[in-house]
Amino acid sequence: MQRLDNVLADTDRLLAAAYPGDAGTRQPVHTVYIPADRCVPALPAHWGREGLAAAAAQGSLTDLAQLAGLDADLAAAVVPLVEAKLRTEPIEDLRLDFEDGYGIRPDPEEDTHARQAAAAVADAVAAGTAPPFIGIRFKCFEAATRARGIRTLDLFLAGLLAAGKLPDGLVLTLPKVSTVEQVQAMVYICGQLEEAHGLEPGRLRFEVQVETPQLILAANGTVPAAQLIHHGSGRVSALHYGTYDYSDAVQVAAQYQSMEHPAADFAKAVMQAAAAGTGVRLSDGSTNILPLGTPGEIRSAWQLHARLVRRSLERGFYQGWDLHPAQLPTRFLATYAFYRQGFDAAARRLDTYVRKQEGTVLDEPATARALARFVHRGLLCGALTDTEIEQGTGLTGSELAALAHPKTAVSPLTEKVR
Repeated sequence: MQRLDNVLADTDRLLAAAYPGDAGTRQPVHTVYIPADRCVPALPAHWGREGLAAAAAQGSLTDLAQLAGLDADLAAAVVPLVEAKLRTEPIEDLRLDFEDGYGIRPDPEEDTHARQAAAAVADAVAAGTAPPFIGIRFKCFEAATRARGIRTLDLFLAGLLAAGKLPDGLVLTLPKVSTVEQVQAMVYICGQLEEAHGLEPGRLRFEVQVETPQLILAANGTVPAAQLIHHGSGRVSALHYGTYDYSDAVQVAAQYQSMEHPAADFAKAVMQAAAAGTGVRLSDGSTNILPLGTPGEIRSAWQLHARLVRRSLERGFYQGWDLHPAQLPTRFLATYAFYRQGFDAAARRLDTYVRKQEGTVLDEPATARALARFVHRGLLCGALTDTEIEQGTGLTGSELAALAHPKTAVSPLTEKVR
């Protein structure tokens, strides 16, 4: 045993440090991107009203639920939740975009907008109107835009700190990453910014956008998407798939660029394997087919969006991008329906597992964790309530979290499961 301990010491340290598991904290179900110069503190509420108005213009949220494939009973449970969501928290994660959605502008203009973006975020946080997660996407670290991206990030952080502390849900997005070295450069910049602005070490983390095939398969045959997580010094929080940049890079014709193209599925499967067990989260991309135009075009776009949201959820991508207020109703309808539709069966299996009874499915600990994670995600996103979960599974919220994320939670389940 001593010899085995010595031989496997490096493996033990690697598993403990590099694969801590998911933290079990809330993950937003979507990210909304808007050009940075269009941000105002009231924007989330405006998007919520626009989403409700879009549904009303075509009938009602109930009609939209039916269009999205929900049966009458499921729609009756989901529609009130979605209506409340659009009135109270229509945007969960907001990214002010200084990249593709903003473009190349004169330096003085972008400087001004970086300061204004910081002021708008600070005002929204102070007023209680900011989404739980909010931040910026700055320009990428390719040679032509590197200096501009860093300057914008610096000005934005300085503006936030001038108004107070950084928001708890601050998110920074590094786009168009092609190499591990670009992530290491961002790690260095984060350290420099922390020192310059008097922040505690490790305060700044960032998402990596997977928009280039070079991040999936490098020239030497390695997978940089996996390597960058472990060279990110704990600062990489998520990998986001970029539908259209990636599709263009692998030369998919414009009319066939989609979140469900085989090239997209391959890239996302690699991302999923790379992030597994690391605690780094995943986000699918967006669809640019918006619910606008004729009634027929609107209905078709809604059906597509709802189907793609559901497809992502079924494949283990619990977050995606939304580009227009009219996409919010189908985002939440499809998401809430996913969790509520699967809850009864998951609850029965969890209850059987925890009470060590025989059932029609012989669930192993790994399956029980997956069931618990499913229910816990439904709770965190608002599709399920504590009362429903305790009645259905016999587990409290803390017990459910401990079963779902045993590596990161202090388990109160030991005696119950035993």
